[in-house]
Amino acid sequence: MTKKRAIVFSGGRLGEEDLQQIQPGDFIIGADKGALFLIEHGITPHVSVGDFDSVTPEEKSRVESASKRMLSCDPVLKDLTDTELALEIAMDEQAEHVLMLGVTGTRMDHTLANVQILVRAMQHHISCAIMDAHNYIELTGSTLEIEPMGYTYTSLIPMTAEVTGIELDGFMYPLHNATLKMGQSRGVSNQLIAPKGTISIESGLLLVIQSKD
Repeated sequence: MTKKRAIVFSGGRLGEEDLQQIQPGDFIIGADKGALFLIEHGITPHVSVGDFDSVTPEEKSRVESASKRMLSCDPVLKDLTDTELALEIAMDEQAEHVLMLGVTGTRMDHTLANVQILVRAMQHHISCAIMDAHNYIELTGSTLEIEPMGYTYTSLIPMTAEVTGIELDGFMYPLHNATLKMGQSRGVSNQLIAPKGTISIESGLLLVIQSKD
């Protein structure tokens, strides 16, 4: 049985290549300017959400008329970012996997906050990934399989004070029962050398970033 997938288009960097990620059956969520991006490219969001403070009133009206459903919120009174709101919708739709696009960009505060959203998805037992032109970012607290996706490097970044019992299989630089602590760069710029790699840990949360220049 195919897992239900939600795909979020947020207001960061987006390009036409991101539209190629849409698959039949995806539940499409446009967050703020990401909704406008979809509509400008002929894609109808199932839900558009946000405070829409990054679009003009005319563009907001266009989003409202072209979306199947629109949830608009006050930019001052809301407690969640637009991307968080989009994740909440994906969870309400019982998505088992969420792909987030346009959640990285020039605003480092937004980028880091969006990376941390992966923790919230994991707490709800949802597989979640962030993708942009140069990176594919996932979070694991147990085991993660890595397959070739056109990226050069695979880096391991602790998201907790330490991550223990790290095992790497299929990589140029294997690890066995290793520990990574915050502030260490030991896990950066490894490379997949097998058809498939496996990363497993015993404790902690590990950010796994596939990247290319």
